[in-house]
Amino acid sequence: MNRLTALSLAAATLSLATPLIAEDAPATATRPLFDADGTVHVPAFDLPPSPFLSPEALAAQKMRAKMPAGTPRNDIPVDMMRKGLAAMLAPQVASTQRQYPVDIIEGKVAGIPVRTITPKGKPWDHKRVLINVHGGGFSMCWESCSLLESIPIASVGGYKVVSVNYRMGPESKHPAALEDTTAVYKELLKRYKPSQIGLYGCSAGGAISAEMGAWLPAHGLPQPAGLGIFGAGGVRFLAGDSAYISGNVSGTFPPPPKDGAPKSDMTRGYFDGTDMSDRIVSPALYPEVMAKFPPTLIITGTRAMDMSPAVYTNSQLLKAGVKSTLMVGEGMDHCFIYQSNLPEARDAYGVIVKFFRDNLK
Repeated sequence: MNRLTALSLAAATLSLATPLIAEDAPATATRPLFDADGTVHVPAFDLPPSPFLSPEALAAQKMRAKMPAGTPRNDIPVDMMRKGLAAMLAPQVASTQRQYPVDIIEGKVAGIPVRTITPKGKPWDHKRVLINVHGGGFSMCWESCSLLESIPIASVGGYKVVSVNYRMGPESKHPAALEDTTAVYKELLKRYKPSQIGLYGCSAGGAISAEMGAWLPAHGLPQPAGLGIFGAGGVRFLAGDSAYISGNVSGTFPPPPKDGAPKSDMTRGYFDGTDMSDRIVSPALYPEVMAKFPPTLIITGTRAMDMSPAVYTNSQLLKAGVKSTLMVGEGMDHCFIYQSNLPEARDAYGVIVKFFRDNLK
C-alpha cells in the first residue's frame, strides 16, 4: 500500500467515524457524559470480580456482602478506635504469627518505642536491617499494623525488622513521625552502613517512607539502600482518579467529598496547618527532590484508593532517573499485604524480600 492510498483510507475511516463521535446523544448506561471542564459523569455499572483473583481473594471479596455499609466515623474517641481496631485485627495478627514464626522484642531505640522482629528458629541476616513505619491513618494501628507489616518480611527474608512506634495524631502533628523515624535511623547508622539499611511501610507508613526520601537529604543524612512505599505514594492521599474509582467500587474508603461537603480526617489533625503540596509531604511534585531518592519499590492494587499516587510517584521516579519498581495487584484493595492468607500477599512478600536483597549490600 502506497502512502497516498494509506492516507485516503485513513481519511475515509475518520469520515465514517466522525458522525458517530459528533452525534448529540445523551449519556447512556455505556456512554459517559463529559463536561466542558473535563469532568466525566460515569454511568452506573456492575463490576464483577476479576477473573485473575486467587480463590482465596475471591472468597474474601464475597465476604464484603456481609460487611456493614457506611462512612468511617471519626467522632469516636481515638483511644476507643485504637482498642477496637486492635481487637478486630487480633485474629489476623495471630494467623500471621502462626504462618510466619518470629521472635518479638519490645524496647526502645534512641528513646523511641520499637519492636524488633526476627525469624524464629532459623538463621537471619545480622549484617542488614529493615526499618518499618506502620500504617493506620497517622493516628492508630501500632498494635496490629506494625506486626502485619513486619512479621512476614522478617520471616520470609531472614531479616531483623525494627518497627517504629512513632508519635501520631491527635496527640502530635507532622513532622513528629519523621522526627521519630529519623532518630531510630540515626541510631542504627552507628551500627550499620546506609547501604545495609532498608525502610518501608504501608498506608500511612508508606506515605512516611516517601516523606523520608525527601526528609533525609534535606537534613544532611544519607539515604537508606532502598525505600518501600506500599499502599501510598509520594503525594497526598485522596488525589487522582483512583480516589474516586476506589471510593465507588471498594468500600474501604469513601470517595473525596463534593465541594462544600464536610471532610473526614482519619489522621485526627496530624496534618493540621501543613501545606499538603510541600516538598516533604508530596515529594513527587518536585523532580529535584525525586532525583535524590534511593531505589524504590511501590506496591498498590487496582481497587486501591492509593493507586494514582503510587503510579504517579513511580513515573516521576523513572523520569528522575531513579530505579523504581511498581507492583500492582489485580483486583486488590488498599494494603492487601496485610492479608497473609492471600496468595497475592505472599507474592508481594517475595517481591519485597527480593527488592531489599538486591539493593542492600
